[in-house]
Amino acid sequence: MADVDADLQTSRQHATAQKPRDAATLIIIRRDPTGPRVLLGRRHASHAFMPNMFVFPGGRLDPADRLMRTETGLPPEIEQKLVARMRGRPSLRRARGLAFAAVRETFEEVGLVIGRKGAFAKPAPSAEWETFLATGYCPDLASLRFVMRAITPPGRTRRFDTRFFIADSEAVTNLDHPIHNGSGELLEANWFTFAAALELDLPRITREVLERVSTLVDGGGWPQPGDPVPFQYQLRGRWHEDLL
Repeated sequence: MADVDADLQTSRQHATAQKPRDAATLIIIRRDPTGPRVLLGRRHASHAFMPNMFVFPGGRLDPADRLMRTETGLPPEIEQKLVARMRGRPSLRRARGLAFAAVRETFEEVGLVIGRKGAFAKPAPSAEWETFLATGYCPDLASLRFVMRAITPPGRTRRFDTRFFIADSEAVTNLDHPIHNGSGELLEANWFTFAAALELDLPRITREVLERVSTLVDGGGWPQPGDPVPFQYQLRGRWHEDLL
């Protein structure tokens, strides 16, 4: 693939490569009578990584995400794809933690709950998860699908090994009533048509994922657990794409 990552030129850079951190993001598709819309928010201008750009809710994997449990877990096919080519020591706990991270970050940044009614049997593994569980819902991973993985190029202030998940808005328990105003990570979070979203200032990978998703959804499709998942990374200055 072509060496294109001009959107990252606004991010501060390092002379040496930084170790990528595990991260996850969630694409939520809302099916309105006038057509599908997607949730995006603008990053704050003060952020060192991709300031002012529009992105999906998401963030890095927290240790507590690995400790979460739910009765509605990921399909086994997705778990295996998350474990495939995992950096460090691969584990299902870490794979599931990535999906939990996507759900938690979505709640923290835009106040939306991806969950099902139920009581959590054990103490929450962190204050953030305690706040989520106080809504009366347990996280629902069964509604998530895995659609892309991408690693930030070397030399950036922030490097992430990001897994992109997608969910239908029917999985959101409070779609039109966010519980809070978010953590401040994302500004101007709104629902956009695919056409309007692609006119925004988007990171390269966000734009590419959105183009692929929009083509599938507009054609009446939806990602399935067994579908191949594109994995993009930079090697010797050029972008590559494999399938997981």
